[in-house]
Amino acid sequence: MTASEHAVELIRAAAVAASDKLATDQLAFDVSEQLAITDAFLLASGGNDRQVRAIVEEVEDKLRELGAKPIRREGHRDGRWVLLDYGDVVIHVQHSEEREFYALERLWRDCPVIDLPAEINGPAPASE
Repeated sequence: MTASEHAVELIRAAAVAASDKLATDQLAFDVSEQLAITDAFLLASGGNDRQVRAIVEEVEDKLRELGAKPIRREGHRDGRWVLLDYGDVVIHVQHSEEREFYALERLWRDCPVIDLPAEINGPAPASE
């Protein structure tokens, strides 16, 4: 079993939205084989609490345009680690310090990685 096309579409849209607010270190995993409750995770980092909240708000706005509403939202007030649960996908936006400390990518490293759009990495560096 692999993540549904809908889940991959939501993950990629969320990654682009997060990138629009300068999220860093984005990774997406297909966790459908390991978890029965969701298909995919997106991990993204922000440099400070305000940026984490801005990333979350942009992701919510973009996914709302696609007709998706979060089932659950945790941690928004603190802005250190916000979890958005959309059923098919779960999005973790963490302050860089939390991301480093908890290293969620280590827990899911055996899961297939979902390719994210090239534009989330910003423009290609100019060749010299």
